[in-house]
Amino acid sequence: MLEQLLIFTRGGLILWTCKEIGNALKGSPIDTLIRSCLLEERSGEVSFNYGAYTLKWTFHNDLGLVFVAVYQKILQLLYVDDLLSMVKQSFSEIYDPKRMRYDDFDETFRQLRVEAEARAEEMKRTKQVVKPLNGVKKQGQVSKEETKKSNGEKKDDEGKVSSVSNGNHKMEDDVANGKENSADNNNNNNNSVGVDVSKLAKLRSKGVRGRGGLRKADSIGSNKGSSKVEPPKKATKKNRVWDDAAAAPKQEEKLDFTDEHGDNGHVDVVAAADQGESMMDKEEVFSSDSESEDDDEPISDEKPEAKKKGWFSSVFQSITGKANLERTDLEPALKALKERLMTKNVAEEIAEKLCESVEASLEGKKLASFTRISSTVQGAMEEALIRILTPRRSIDIMRDVHAAKEQRRPYVVVFVGVNGVGKSTNLAKVAYWLQQHKVSVMMAACDTFRSGAVEQLRTHARRLQIPIFEKGYEKDPAVVAKEAIQEATRNGSDVVLVDTAGRMQDNEPLMRALSKLINLNKPDLVLFVGEALVGNDAVDQLSKFNQKLSDLSTSGSTRLIDGILLTKFDTIDDKVGAALSMVYISGAPVMFVGCGQSYTDLKKLNVKAIVKTLLK
Repeated sequence: MLEQLLIFTRGGLILWTCKEIGNALKGSPIDTLIRSCLLEERSGEVSFNYGAYTLKWTFHNDLGLVFVAVYQKILQLLYVDDLLSMVKQSFSEIYDPKRMRYDDFDETFRQLRVEAEARAEEMKRTKQVVKPLNGVKKQGQVSKEETKKSNGEKKDDEGKVSSVSNGNHKMEDDVANGKENSADNNNNNNNSVGVDVSKLAKLRSKGVRGRGGLRKADSIGSNKGSSKVEPPKKATKKNRVWDDAAAAPKQEEKLDFTDEHGDNGHVDVVAAADQGESMMDKEEVFSSDSESEDDDEPISDEKPEAKKKGWFSSVFQSITGKANLERTDLEPALKALKERLMTKNVAEEIAEKLCESVEASLEGKKLASFTRISSTVQGAMEEALIRILTPRRSIDIMRDVHAAKEQRRPYVVVFVGVNGVGKSTNLAKVAYWLQQHKVSVMMAACDTFRSGAVEQLRTHARRLQIPIFEKGYEKDPAVVAKEAIQEATRNGSDVVLVDTAGRMQDNEPLMRALSKLINLNKPDLVLFVGEALVGNDAVDQLSKFNQKLSDLSTSGSTRLIDGILLTKFDTIDDKVGAALSMVYISGAPVMFVGCGQSYTDLKKLNVKAIVKTLLK
């Protein structure tokens, strides 16, 4: 049974709803559809599930209308798609932008619904009639085939045996003929072959196999002195000198990083002070320079490509006077755009969904005069990418830190991620940035799993002159984090940065420990640290991290990833697609971008520059 059918504009104005149905929906499925699917460039999907409901929709892009149908998930309503297309066609004929009420559409909808249900019943009946007929026919054919097969099984088996035997006889005949021919041609050659085979058998007993054995046998038979040549071939590799006595002191000097000043930290203070201002505060100046460079590059690069390759201009010719864009018009441009996104390291699944969403937003829309389809598609994709990468909710860490300080509690940030992505290093970068804003920071060494993790974080803390809370190894990280927060509350620290162990998304024991840490301590911010080098793995990592945190949550409110920190961004050139894949799959914004090894190499994501790089 259909639960609801709604017609509204893209601006959110409800034009018509089915009054006959009048069922009260549990929750807010339509609001969730708009927020989680339509606004997130997932409109290319076929359906959307919310609780016990399934939602289907269609667009009239030229008029800017959205048609949504809601029905029970357990029901297989075959007429929903047909009904939506019929309602779309009928309503578009009477739509007037100045009109707000469409009460007279009730009778039209009633007739369309009866017609759609009748079509569905007729299709269902025809399928039920066709299936038995086909089944009987197939059974008859199968029975004949089975009788033939039963009668012919023995013959087939005999045929197989006979064919094998015939093949063997044929091989024997060929061998016999070959021997006779070889005997006629050259008897001495035949004798030499017999000698070679006997020597080959001896060599095989010694461990020599393959064609090389035959060649070695020939060489042994032809040249007795060849055995003397073999020892140089088996000469062992020369030992590499690792502990040269003369070079040992120099090597020790190069590899000696011992702090001569001990733990007083004088050298570390100077090293930290020389780093300068963090790039988080220089982001606007840097982004304007990079954008100006990007603006100059496409102008010089596009024109030669238009003459030589013309991947967007020559392949898709200018179409003017086109009434409405159809799917066949958009497919070539979207295919080229999908390939372009995948070359930028965007996951294939994400690129395909984006193209489907752009296709759904442009299908049926009128093409402006003197406008190419390629430029229209690229403009729609650019708007979609900006909408995805722009955070839906503002996360201002400095504002939230001061708000937590007024409540006399520390602001807690937990860094999570897979192994080897740079969680500890980028935690130190965030701590350095917070220090420059006169915020007192404490580090919590909750990576009690990996050997050397506590010492690594202790080194960063000593260089930055930041207190660190540690309990060694083989401790419960959730308890260590709780005690660190309590210690920070007593000492008056403003922020607690919690370092956790790297873990793969499929490691359930470690994921359970992480879920316990988050549910027990309720941090203000959960940052996922991921590499900018990954492609399709980004989708798997983030989706499974969120899924595990949701499944293993012991509290009523599920806590998922709040933000993303992208590392190693300076090593990817123009392969910036991981940022798009991560944001699309999780809905969390990219809050930090790591772009080097120094404490200052941390900046904000430049959305416009990323979009230009993706479409360049």
